[in-house]
Amino acid sequence: MDRLLSERQETILGLIIHEYIETGEPIGSHTLISRFHLGVSSATIRNEMAALTREGLLRQPHTSGGRAPTEDGYRYFVRGLLGETELPSDEKRLISHQFYQARSDVDEWIRLAASVLAHQSQAAALVTAPHAARAVFKHLELIVTQGRQVLLVLVLQGGEVRQQVLSLAEPVDQAQLSQLAERITAAVLGLDAFGVAAIGPAFDTLGQEVIRLVSETLSRADAVASGEIYRDGLANVLDHPDFVRPDAARHALRLLDERSLLEEVLAQVLSPGVGSVQVVIGGEGAWEELRDCSMVLARYGAAGFATGALGVLGPTRMAYGRTISAVRYVSGLMSELVVESFAG
Repeated sequence: MDRLLSERQETILGLIIHEYIETGEPIGSHTLISRFHLGVSSATIRNEMAALTREGLLRQPHTSGGRAPTEDGYRYFVRGLLGETELPSDEKRLISHQFYQARSDVDEWIRLAASVLAHQSQAAALVTAPHAARAVFKHLELIVTQGRQVLLVLVLQGGEVRQQVLSLAEPVDQAQLSQLAERITAAVLGLDAFGVAAIGPAFDTLGQEVIRLVSETLSRADAVASGEIYRDGLANVLDHPDFVRPDAARHALRLLDERSLLEEVLAQVLSPGVGSVQVVIGGEGAWEELRDCSMVLARYGAAGFATGALGVLGPTRMAYGRTISAVRYVSGLMSELVVESFAG
């Protein structure tokens, strides 16, 4: 964004990118003249297109053909020309209705978020489950399974669920276990791993063993970078004409499949703040796996309590306005649901 373009150059660049995103074909001066009332000659348009090419914002795939945007051209467009965009009101109402029907089930609305984003962008979508910066106890269930084995189900603030099997020295009936789970829940609600461990001496031998397992589970949750990752729309990537080269599709799918790489991208791109949308085009020179791709990402949730990430991965020839609008809107809905479902 350190380039200084004239108003006419910005208009021409924006029109070329809009048309190229729509058609996938290089755009010539005659196309611009015939479709838009620019008030200048074809020669003037060609001169401006040549200047934009020298600036590195356009490229000419064929000597006698039209122009297509470069990665820098897309970046200039997204950060300087696109402006604020919104989904149509009827689509927002439909999406909102779908979310509020699913609001009682964390997994359901996370999957719904991935499905909505994949559909709206016609690209691949990813959503990470909300994850607390510090794992905090919310609720405990102890369930008899068979013999002396008990299933420990721990719910963390933010919605994550952890399970572990506990082998007892002697059988204990379900009523006693449920009563113990209620006592522990009342005693350690809102505490972290260290706080839970400190409560142990107040309980009998079985209670102390359960407390120990809960504390260990919270400690392990603290070490996890993010919650479970949900994906949707992988077929959209494979079907897109810009990914006909096997290596391009392979790079995109590798990013979605390799958790460590995806977490690295999310950690470096997304700030701790909630709500702002970040766009990564062509890897921004940092990630080889993204050289044929763009990502539109946002963090959702309640800062300082529990947050997750969501976004879209697709080709650089992406419908940025619609995709950014969809990511921003779904991020807002998800943030509301985190606050309403868990913060209380």
